[in-house]
Amino acid sequence: MQFQVPQFIEVEDKIFGPLTFRQFVYLGGGVGLSYILSRLLPLIVAFPLIMAAAGLALALAFMKFNGRPFITAMENAFFFAVHPRLYLWNNERKPLSKKPQGDAASAKAPEVYIPKLSESRLHELAWSLDIKERISQGSADDSDRAQYDAMRPIKTARDALVR
Repeated sequence: MQFQVPQFIEVEDKIFGPLTFRQFVYLGGGVGLSYILSRLLPLIVAFPLIMAAAGLALALAFMKFNGRPFITAMENAFFFAVHPRLYLWNNERKPLSKKPQGDAASAKAPEVYIPKLSESRLHELAWSLDIKERISQGSADDSDRAQYDAMRPIKTARDALVR
């Protein structure tokens, strides 16, 4: 049996002519506020306030900001202004370790860097790909292969038990 599935469930229904219910309420509120301001205040004071209320009503009813309703942008701006913000910046500079140049330790081949788990995943991935490339070229020694096996993610329970 086939059923009709609604296609445009995100689109609001037009209830009042070409306006949705929400647009009608925003425009009605703007007109009502403008009327109240014109009756309570002198025209020279009320005119800028009426223009601001009408502009806000029009923006709320019809304006989209980055594809979202303007009321969402106003809500986000309000919460940004109200909630505290915390900015952290670490300006410590780590001193470079200097190796003595005359030692036998400097004559040895450089050690392969093994990234720690706390560093970025991108750096670990780049290191892993470098080791894979060296293994595929045949230029890797046994220590590189062991380090690669230590960094390789565990994919099965059998791999976990072997380690």
